[in-house]
Amino acid sequence: MSDILELRMYRDRFQPNAALARPLKAAHRIVYAFQGDAVALGDKLLATDAGLYAKAAMPLVAGPAGAEIWRYEIAAASAEDSLAEGAGVASERLLSGPLTTVQTESAEEDWLMRLDSVAFPPGGAALTHTHRGPGIRCLVAGAIRIDADGASHGYGIGEPWFEAGPDPVFAQAGDMATRFVRVSVLPGRLLGKSSIQYVYPEDAAKPKDQSYRGYIDLMIGRPTR
Repeated sequence: MSDILELRMYRDRFQPNAALARPLKAAHRIVYAFQGDAVALGDKLLATDAGLYAKAAMPLVAGPAGAEIWRYEIAAASAEDSLAEGAGVASERLLSGPLTTVQTESAEEDWLMRLDSVAFPPGGAALTHTHRGPGIRCLVAGAIRIDADGASHGYGIGEPWFEAGPDPVFAQAGDMATRFVRVSVLPGRLLGKSSIQYVYPEDAAKPKDQSYRGYIDLMIGRPTR
């Protein structure tokens, strides 16, 4: 029986001009610059609030102000952590979740990997909804409460949470402008399309508080490890 695949989120903190001692191993990977900037793959600038996808082995070098990079990788659940190493580099896995709920219509349908962000005005909410695939969200501004699985949890800046997709979720922003970024793994037929589905039909036509920004939306085939 093959390993279950999971999505992992790492936080890599780089001191000014710090570099990886060795490139990160090849993986389906999205990197997002939460703070500072870096150069990836030798010549690709990763500025604050920007993202990059690459499957190849990845070198990273921070800019003169240093950087905090949020890194998302698909890996077998049994695989060792892919921690960033180097002088002036600190790395930790923050969260992981299984990729068992990608709602493909057939065994042949490819997956896509998406980085986007969701923003709310003060007090805004996302009405009860589901998604057609799992993902990890992490707050970049404000504060938010997530109601799911009969429980409520509050999150602050830099705190991630996992959503499996099929489980109904209600999101309530705090009293300031709020935004989170998310990396999702979705069925390929949703390329360029929203993954959200509202639980209550009457909510679909209501005005929505949330707004979206897309960064990356790429087909990745059907990963096996």
